[in-house]
Amino acid sequence: MGHAPRTAARPVHPGLTALSIITLAGAAALPAPRVAAQQALSPERIAELAADRADSAFALYREILSFPNDASDPADILRLTEWLEARFAERGFTTRRLEMPGSDAILATREVPNADRTVLVYLQADGQPVDPSAWYQESPWTPTLKARREGAPATSVDGNPDDWETLPWERVYEEPDPEWRMFGRSASDSKGPITQFLSALSLLDAAGVEPDFDLKVIVDTEEEMGSPHLPEAVERHRDELAADMLVIFDGPPHNSGEPTLTFGARGIADVTLTTYGPRVPQHSGHWGNYVPNPALRLAQVIASMKDEDGRVTIPGYYDGITIDPETRAILEAVPDDIETLHHQMGIAAPDGVADTPQEAIQYPSLNVRGMRSAWVGSEARTIIPATAVAEIDVRLVRESDPDRLLGLIRNHIAGLGYHIVSDRDPTDEERARYPKLIRFDSRVNYLAFRTDFDSEAGRWLVAAYERLFGGRPIMIRTGGGSIPISPFVTTLGVPAVQVGTVNPDNNQHSPNENLRVFDFLRGIRIIAAVLSQPMPGAS
Repeated sequence: MGHAPRTAARPVHPGLTALSIITLAGAAALPAPRVAAQQALSPERIAELAADRADSAFALYREILSFPNDASDPADILRLTEWLEARFAERGFTTRRLEMPGSDAILATREVPNADRTVLVYLQADGQPVDPSAWYQESPWTPTLKARREGAPATSVDGNPDDWETLPWERVYEEPDPEWRMFGRSASDSKGPITQFLSALSLLDAAGVEPDFDLKVIVDTEEEMGSPHLPEAVERHRDELAADMLVIFDGPPHNSGEPTLTFGARGIADVTLTTYGPRVPQHSGHWGNYVPNPALRLAQVIASMKDEDGRVTIPGYYDGITIDPETRAILEAVPDDIETLHHQMGIAAPDGVADTPQEAIQYPSLNVRGMRSAWVGSEARTIIPATAVAEIDVRLVRESDPDRLLGLIRNHIAGLGYHIVSDRDPTDEERARYPKLIRFDSRVNYLAFRTDFDSEAGRWLVAAYERLFGGRPIMIRTGGGSIPISPFVTTLGVPAVQVGTVNPDNNQHSPNENLRVFDFLRGIRIIAAVLSQPMPGAS
């Protein structure tokens, strides 16, 4: 894609000095013979190379943002897969597809002579579904560059034209403002990290720097569907995926935006509850007070699971979780600004599971992520609904058995007097026999994982961050989100650590997803520093 040549040095973001990152301006890098990563690039050299190659990184990002990537559309995923295979091949990788019933995953491999360590990298290519009408741009697949208007509130991050001005994309090749944002579906989750990784590889190749370890990259194409086929694929290809550690380039850093390493993630299980009323919706005037309303009954079931402070009331739900003094010290070291968090989210007080966000995510959750019954708004009608449905996600922690938690929820509902059916609707006989009917469908998607700070992976990544930023990163014991990493940890027996490289306020999974220019460029430098960091104990 054509663009205007850069004729001036890039402006320095105020936060760069605090993070000990050198100015982005620098001389052009010339291709050089590859050298061992023991001669790791200095922060100054990484900054110079990142500045010189920024235009190609922005162009690559614009290209990948243009690909529709709804995980439920295999044709779209296939086109993106072919594009990714070509990009990895350009960087010296051999690729193959790991066949799965839905969309195949990609395995890209690049070996280094005499390396005695292997790093497996996890990337995600698929994205959430979109509602184009909720986007403030031509299309979610049209990469759009925007600048915040003067006086617009800092909490406005959705690209609304009242607060944001749309700029020609070519402006990003001239003197990009670090506060500009690039909008598009999967901008941060996770086309941004993919582009940052590919760009960091090109940066190192331009410098002639070869990592002192073999690289394997697994690209998941069904993550937003819960990676239903990934565990079986990891088991089937365990020899090809064998590695010494797993690095996950996915997700944001701590809410402060400061450099962060996350050493665990919660798993996730799903529950779908369906309650039943009349066979078809009935007139509420004729039958109200007589025919049971499934929406009210479902609301009563859900309300019975938590107290007014948001704590799960099902006996035994939090069993096994203990916050000892050492763990509490780790959690308290994370610099959460509670007042700012509450202001950003528009809440007066949190749920009462724990006193801090870091402690709260050490416990399993029970979240109602959606409810549906009949119609509302302009479509509302005076009826008793036929059914009511609630979707629940249970975020899992390493200490909890997911099957036990799902069993506790099911038994609790049974204790309310409900006859439970699973994977089917009730029969006519069951409708006639049981006054209270509910359908209970559940699935465990993947488990939680947690890696020790002092693992080889932890020490290596901390060393890379200290070299780049001049100080230790924020260390998070467990992240709140869920990523399908437990199959790798349990099957391959490897430690795993997550490296966040996108802005925390990126509207991930929501309309008007975006990636801030500052974080895009910093992420390239972070990954370059990681890949050029000598491996502990490597020969």
